[in-house]
Amino acid sequence: MTRRTDSGTGGGVRAALAVVGLVAIGILVTASAVIVADRGAGPRPGQAVIAENGVPDAVLVTRMLLASSSSAVVVPAGAAPEERARAVELSRNRRVPVYTVPAAGTGAVTAELRRLGVSSVVNVGGEVAGLGVTQTSDTSRIGRGVVPFAGHPVVLLDDSGDDAAEAAADAGLADAQVVRVPVADPRATGESVAAVSRAGDPAILAFGAAFGDEETFRARVRQARTVPQLPGGGQLMFPSRRVVALYGSPGSRELGPLGRQSLPASIDRAKAVAAQYDSLSPAPVVPGFEIIVTVASAEPGYRGAYTNVVDPAVVEPWIDAAEKAGIYVTLDLQPGRMDFLTQAKMYQRLLERPHVGLALDPEWRLKPGQVHLTQIGSVDPAEVNRTSAWLADLVRTRNLPQKAFVLHQFDVDMLGDRSRIDTSHPELAVVLHADGHGVPAVKMGTWNRMISGMPPNVWMGWKNFYTEDKPMFGPGRTMAVRPVPYFISYQ
Repeated sequence: MTRRTDSGTGGGVRAALAVVGLVAIGILVTASAVIVADRGAGPRPGQAVIAENGVPDAVLVTRMLLASSSSAVVVPAGAAPEERARAVELSRNRRVPVYTVPAAGTGAVTAELRRLGVSSVVNVGGEVAGLGVTQTSDTSRIGRGVVPFAGHPVVLLDDSGDDAAEAAADAGLADAQVVRVPVADPRATGESVAAVSRAGDPAILAFGAAFGDEETFRARVRQARTVPQLPGGGQLMFPSRRVVALYGSPGSRELGPLGRQSLPASIDRAKAVAAQYDSLSPAPVVPGFEIIVTVASAEPGYRGAYTNVVDPAVVEPWIDAAEKAGIYVTLDLQPGRMDFLTQAKMYQRLLERPHVGLALDPEWRLKPGQVHLTQIGSVDPAEVNRTSAWLADLVRTRNLPQKAFVLHQFDVDMLGDRSRIDTSHPELAVVLHADGHGVPAVKMGTWNRMISGMPPNVWMGWKNFYTEDKPMFGPGRTMAVRPVPYFISYQ
């Protein structure tokens, strides 16, 4: 069994102790320290990851939080979703624990029923074979007898877990503050950040090995408490939000819809476009600006590099206004014959803002002697990696939330050998943004090429073109693309 806290003490021997034997005297042991003492005392202040191979999260939750219960609800493995939902509803209404029994075996659930002193078990969706306890489907047999340990811990549950709903219902029986997160990380959402940052020093219990080891979890709780939050809450970009952005450059009607109206009107327009996705997106939708800050030029331009550099002072009012309006900003680079890292550093002061990410547009990255619209640009993965390493270091050293790092692509050669692109920086949410336009068949052909052989740890992005797409995908059709894009822009 693996259980970890932030006490810093050793725990290899303790981790090997049998928890079921210890709960008889009211003690639960973690890999680092005892965090639950005598029965009725409840979890003591501290941070712990609670995990055990083959044991459902719902069982781990009741081991930690409930002293006894006269009744329980069980659901067989493979039960229909509506049966599981009905079981959870019964649990909440009648205040008894609920377990979906895994197909791998009944041992953990049977042992927990015995520990709790359960005398009546009601099954929903069919009898559970091998449970070793008398069962009935008569819901009137559910008694009221749950006794929680004292205390009001914060409980974090990975919403992708097999029994997240059951575990959440069980934690609620102990009056815990329950937060289900879309990814196993206390920084995932505004709700989880608020829960681990509340006044006092409650026990913070994360259920599931996906939350990481002791050091990782401790560090993430510290970051949740100290790092600024992103628009929409939390400090991780995805999957806690979906960004829907206007693309363009301030004052330039030709470069995209962002620059076709005033700054206040652009804010209103971005919010209106994003709102079209609210009813379609399971994740909260955040409006965005994708601002082209270095613009590809047909003339030699800045230092003969065939790029024009927008003064950061021109962009800053847009970033200020976006922050107040809850808009995420991505700075887009079209560097010509310059390299991406050199241009990114020119905007370091703006990239130090918590709600500002970075996009690289290799279509406009020229080799010596090349010119725009004669050759399609491309970038070597090593240059992408130098830029991402610099940006990740900026996030670490400035105590910033995770940043979007967007790579535009519509041609297979634009990013070279993508297997060489480093997508491992936890400080960055790497987005592969498919930039193809045209009729739907052409767009989907581009999309399918882009997702083929995609590197790990990458989120997908999609662009809709108001004039070049014939017809342009509406929000419903955009959200029907698979994998579903988390960064959607309009040009």
